[in-house]
Amino acid sequence: MTRTLFAAAALSGALLASALTSAEALAAKAASIVVDARTGEVLHEQDADAITHPASLTKMMTLYLTFDALDDGRLTLDQALPVSSWAESMSPTKLGLRAGSTLRVETAILGLVTKSANDAAVVLAEALGGTETRFAEMMTRKARELGMRRTVFRNASGLPNMEQVTTARDFSILSRAMLDDHPKYYPYFSRRSFVYGGRPQPNHNRLMSRYEGMDGIKTGYTIASGFNLAASAARDGRRLVGVVMGGKSAVSRDNRMEALLDQAFGKPNRGREDGPQIASVERPRSQPEAEGDDDDEPVVKGKLPVRKTAAAVQKASVPSAPPAAPAASGAAKGGDKWGIQVGAFSTRAAGQKALAQASKQAPFLLRGARNAVVEVKNGKDTLYRARMVGLDEKTARQACATLTKSGHRCVAVSPNDKS
Repeated sequence: MTRTLFAAAALSGALLASALTSAEALAAKAASIVVDARTGEVLHEQDADAITHPASLTKMMTLYLTFDALDDGRLTLDQALPVSSWAESMSPTKLGLRAGSTLRVETAILGLVTKSANDAAVVLAEALGGTETRFAEMMTRKARELGMRRTVFRNASGLPNMEQVTTARDFSILSRAMLDDHPKYYPYFSRRSFVYGGRPQPNHNRLMSRYEGMDGIKTGYTIASGFNLAASAARDGRRLVGVVMGGKSAVSRDNRMEALLDQAFGKPNRGREDGPQIASVERPRSQPEAEGDDDDEPVVKGKLPVRKTAAAVQKASVPSAPPAAPAASGAAKGGDKWGIQVGAFSTRAAGQKALAQASKQAPFLLRGARNAVVEVKNGKDTLYRARMVGLDEKTARQACATLTKSGHRCVAVSPNDKS
């Protein structure tokens, strides 16, 4: 077992190193593939092996492993799972779970499928892996078992992490595996909405409402990934799987998927992979788009997402050496008015747990910081801001960069911030 895990870790490391040095990894890459779900015949591909970021398509693997656990009895649909402070601290989109509460497995599944809830993804990850980090290792191992050779997972949700990489081809493999291995649970992906907290949570896959035969699977968006979509549709007894990565907008991505599937359904099923490629087709727009899609990162209303330059993404993508510990203590130097905030919580205890977890993620940078859980009023509600103070500006920003890279929410707080 030890040798197997070591080999898997070595393979993941080697893959990541090669992926992140590839020119394809420098910016969001437009890529697509359409395959016959039953035979695996490739009907269309364009840069299908280009390295990109999965964004919330990541949740497909989180759900795949959840369905595995349901099949072998490790979970049940009615089982109540604990919500940790780490889960509560996830950035939107989320259900708004509170640390110390519980979440039913089936509700978590529906939260991932429809709202793409990041907090619910962490609840499932911690239930199955103990920690989200260990669960991400399980995800990567499963990816290798399925034949996803260029995919590395670092979290369960798809929140931004430059080391979390994949390809359009790999997610076509996962889409087919979901259909083949978990047909009993696949209908969850057809849910148009579900009610949580008294409010309807609509499915982000808007193409399902207009494309004949489409019944899943998942959307995703971050600035680094662009607009992604894995989709499956059945017509006349034939099912196709399509993946579009790196779209410039949700609408143009959906239009491209629609055009690719339309043309692929019109092809004879020849059982060969040498057919002509399908040209990109996008419908004209009469006004700017404001969709945030999965809201892994917000899209400013009326503007398309700003893409990072190749140099900027390359700098963020290459893992750096662990930062050196700050000399003596940042609090002893004059520039000690800065701090970081790792979230606002419903209880003081949840804030304290979040600070403890943050300290473990960046122990050298934060060893001179002081914990501060600040009570604030938000209308009728009381929130507790979890902060670490007594840092200089450079250390605060480095700490937030480190925490963000590991999936933790973090904001550097300047001396002028009186909130």
